Amino acid sequence: MKDGFITVACGSPPLRLADCDYNAEQTFTLMRTAEKAGVKILVLPELGLTGYTCGDLFFQEALLRGAEQALSTVLTATRNLEVVTAVGLPLQIDNKLYNCAAIIQKGKILGVVPKTHLPNYGEFYEKRQFAPFSGGAGYLTLLGQEGVPFSAGLLFVCDTVPGLTLGFEICEDLWAPDSPSVKMAQAGATVIGNLSASNEVLGKDRYRRRLVTTQSAKLLCGYLYASAGEGESTSDLVFGAHQLIAENGTLLGEKRFESGLLISEIDVQRLSYERRRTQAFGGVPEGGKLCRNFSLTVSDTKLTRYIAPMPFVPERPEDREARCREILLIASLGLKQRLEHTGAKTAVVGLSGGLDSTLAVLITGLAMRMLDRPATDIIAVTMPCFGTTDRTRNNAVILAEKLGATLKTVDISQSVRSHFRDIGHDFSDHSVTFENGQARERTQVLMDIANQTGGLVVGTGDLSELALGWCTYNGDHMSMYAVNASIPKTLVRHLVAYLSQDKAEAALHDVLEDILDTPVSPELLPAVKGEISQRTEDLVGPYELHDFFLYYTLRWGFSPRKVYRLAVQALGKRYSRDVILTWLKTFYRRFFTQQFKRNCLPDGPKIGSVALSPRGDWRMPSDAKWALWQAELERLN
Repeated sequence: MKDGFITVACGSPPLRLADCDYNAEQTFTLMRTAEKAGVKILVLPELGLTGYTCGDLFFQEALLRGAEQALSTVLTATRNLEVVTAVGLPLQIDNKLYNCAAIIQKGKILGVVPKTHLPNYGEFYEKRQFAPFSGGAGYLTLLGQEGVPFSAGLLFVCDTVPGLTLGFEICEDLWAPDSPSVKMAQAGATVIGNLSASNEVLGKDRYRRRLVTTQSAKLLCGYLYASAGEGESTSDLVFGAHQLIAENGTLLGEKRFESGLLISEIDVQRLSYERRRTQAFGGVPEGGKLCRNFSLTVSDTKLTRYIAPMPFVPERPEDREARCREILLIASLGLKQRLEHTGAKTAVVGLSGGLDSTLAVLITGLAMRMLDRPATDIIAVTMPCFGTTDRTRNNAVILAEKLGATLKTVDISQSVRSHFRDIGHDFSDHSVTFENGQARERTQVLMDIANQTGGLVVGTGDLSELALGWCTYNGDHMSMYAVNASIPKTLVRHLVAYLSQDKAEAALHDVLEDILDTPVSPELLPAVKGEISQRTEDLVGPYELHDFFLYYTLRWGFSPRKVYRLAVQALGKRYSRDVILTWLKTFYRRFFTQQFKRNCLPDGPKIGSVALSPRGDWRMPSDAKWALWQAELERLN
């Protein structure tokens, strides 16, 4: 439960219709299994102590007494279990029969939640036996336990895990337009359990899956859906034990046609962050809310849920291709609008032969096509200097020629030498002045060429570089429209690779493949025997790691400890713990100290949910201290 992770489960035990003793035994056996597996929240099927398809047997006193006795048996057998469990049974209250969920822990009944919406169509006839709950909270005495809360919308608040509040609804409640879970979420519930008995017909599983994942996304919650299975099937109906666990629109786990447990972890911190960010939840609905408190022993949660090593990059090829298409469309449309609005005659791109400038010029080409303008309106400028290698220079030239762009070569080495003489900088001193002098000279050349040709400079820097401040202030940091500003480095590579395989860009294939094979480098230090001597990832760390850190720090607001834990989980086979921690410290140090560069960024198209524009997505004082984050990082040593 540390770091906000709560181990949860859906369960579908074998049952026998109307055999309450057997069902009670199967229920507490599954609860014990869940407890041993570290599960803290367990949801079981609707009417699981009797069976859902008992029909008019629900009118029989014997079955109703059997259900209560079964609950008593379960309570006695699990009095030492901490797992909070939702168990389904029928209860007669004030001469009405309700389809209920009893929420139990350590032999105590925390509360009883009645079903609000009863299906009475197709194969369902629930209104024949049950009454819908029509409102009004109350208390009842059940199995000798007094003051048991009884209400739909009942909330269960955990005293020991911040942000963990449970709510429960029953089957049709989810399918109804006014689901109780909506008000429960508005009142603070972050995890919703659904006790269900949903039979199988063709296509229903897909609809159920969409319903559960959509509800979890709409309510920014974890959603646990447990449906009846083995033993429930009778007469014309077959039940498939469909179990689903979703979190904020993501399906974490699914199982069908199999008894037992489906286990995963809900990240309550993540849900709480998203609710704080959107400010869409937290208001108490009309009529207030009825709560019951409980506690859990705080301990480490073993993670079984999958953590993607590259959160910005979809793993399935078809999803990755779709994302690449979408990004290229958004970025080129943004540049098209800027070119059109300003009446720019040209688009000026500094072409180095590296990935970022390659992507920028490719997006510029797409924008020109949208405007029905010739590629010659793109001015691709190569500016060789002390660190430029033949490989990158040649690739820049070939790329410009294949695109049909207007190519200009401006050797800046003499002007940079002259500048060094002017400021009294020793050429043998390869410090930051040596590097940044070249970067600023290149930007001046681009800006001046844009003035000459009535154009604008298209920026090439990407999101990862901006996060790390790996750019020269008023050098490559500056442009008139930054097309890559919201694209992380791990995605830049995939976008270029996508275009290299595009049949419409077949002429570019060979040069793009060679650019993809070229080490990432600013090429600001002299080459050694014609080879690149300065490799970016040797200096600031692997972009694979930094993009991971960036995503979980900015998108979800996680603490350094949690980011580190997730990075070890996702990337621990590629990098040692020490390496991950070293570069995580670098990330936070650079992120905090380089904000001044981000506070004056040029415009650029927002691509995804993580962006650093000071006009919208990220507003941070340039002089914010990182002592709190640094102290937590030091404790990880």
